[in-house]
Amino acid sequence: MPNSANVTAGKPKIGGAVYRAPLGTALPTDAVTALNEAFVDMGYVSEDGVTNSNTIESDDIKAWGGDTVLALQTDKTDTFAMTLIESMNINVLKAVFGDSNVSGTLADGIVVRANAAEQEDAAWVIDMIARGNVKHRVVIPSGKISEVGDTVYSDTEAVGFEVTVTATPDATGNTHYEYYKQ
Repeated sequence: MPNSANVTAGKPKIGGAVYRAPLGTALPTDAVTALNEAFVDMGYVSEDGVTNSNTIESDDIKAWGGDTVLALQTDKTDTFAMTLIESMNINVLKAVFGDSNVSGTLADGIVVRANAAEQEDAAWVIDMIARGNVKHRVVIPSGKISEVGDTVYSDTEAVGFEVTVTATPDATGNTHYEYYKQ
């Protein structure tokens, strides 16, 4: 039987919702355990939130006469897209440009080097609050920023980094985990 209490929105957890840590950092295995201190806050995300595209592509095999008799999976991609709008947050800059390409502090001066260095894999966590104060946590054991959109410098909108994180399989073949707890 349908239950409207199971319908929810993806509201960010107050005090931070998107976190990043070096690959290999101990990962949470539930929705409520405190994160390892290696996880750093990515700050505010734009009002569009986070979009997960967990897509499967397949080729249909057809029998003589046109019936589809088999669908062969040819691709499975798991991505998370968001716009990080704290463009002066050192953690955001390191995520977007690479840890070794960002140095300094805002007080002393930040230096960002944009180059073709390969993006680093990292662990990512997205914390949300679902309807009824249910904690919802998405854990990406290994993901890297695979796309960065245009950065717009305008006096009518926040400077942000539109990024796509592509999740790759962990040792057990999973690209991400989702946890819920009342």
